[in-house]
Amino acid sequence: MKLAFSTLGVPGTPVSEVVRLAAGNGYQGVELRVHPEEPVHLGLSPAERAEVAGLFAAGGVRILALAGYVRVAAEGDDEPVLAELAELVALARDLGAPYVRVFPGGDGQDPLAADATAARRLGAAAPAAADLGVRILLETHDSHRAGADVARIVGTVGHPRIGAIWDVLHTWLAGEEPAASHAVLAPHLGYVQVKDVASADDLTPLALGAGVLPLAECLDGLDQDAWVCWEYEKRWHPGAAGLPELLGAGREHLLRLGAPKQ
Repeated sequence: MKLAFSTLGVPGTPVSEVVRLAAGNGYQGVELRVHPEEPVHLGLSPAERAEVAGLFAAGGVRILALAGYVRVAAEGDDEPVLAELAELVALARDLGAPYVRVFPGGDGQDPLAADATAARRLGAAAPAAADLGVRILLETHDSHRAGADVARIVGTVGHPRIGAIWDVLHTWLAGEEPAASHAVLAPHLGYVQVKDVASADDLTPLALGAGVLPLAECLDGLDQDAWVCWEYEKRWHPGAAGLPELLGAGREHLLRLGAPKQ
């Protein structure tokens, strides 16, 4: 099992420090939040992109994915959504990231219409992503929390450059059993996002193993070379403990849970 963490847990932290935290705590990768308030955003110049890629290469850490905020099922015209998605894919290519994360964003819509919109847009974006060597991953989130919801869209697209991220919090909130989530997402899975919380009513991030999420069941059955990314949502919960102090113990916890069963 290969481990990464998301920069959502260290908001605003310079890239050089993110690389140091990953390498120093035994994480092979990082999921970079792409947002105007972060060091990595869509407006980076070619020189800045080269600098980011160079820092990660020098530190021996992989950029696992760019976590963007494109909502592929959102109401409205296709063109702005596809344009932002194309920018995100191009940035991933420039930084050497194999994946980009997108959200469904179909809340308040007829589910069938939201599915159709998302599938149409992802299908339109797939050929260019393939040309650039990037895979677009739809996360279990918001309007499509369950693995079955995301698998339905990705399966409709039917393109190898369109896949899924399993955010274990959202499938749990949807009431979907881990084995069921894994079964429907496995053919499309890019990587798994893990986290821990106290309850469905208190989503403040906790150290891994300190909450109620069924992490052992979620990791059971994953391929031994699967990527698992800790998404600690410090940005949305500023009063939560700092992630840097938790990284070492979090790594050990995940490795114990993911160890081959005897």
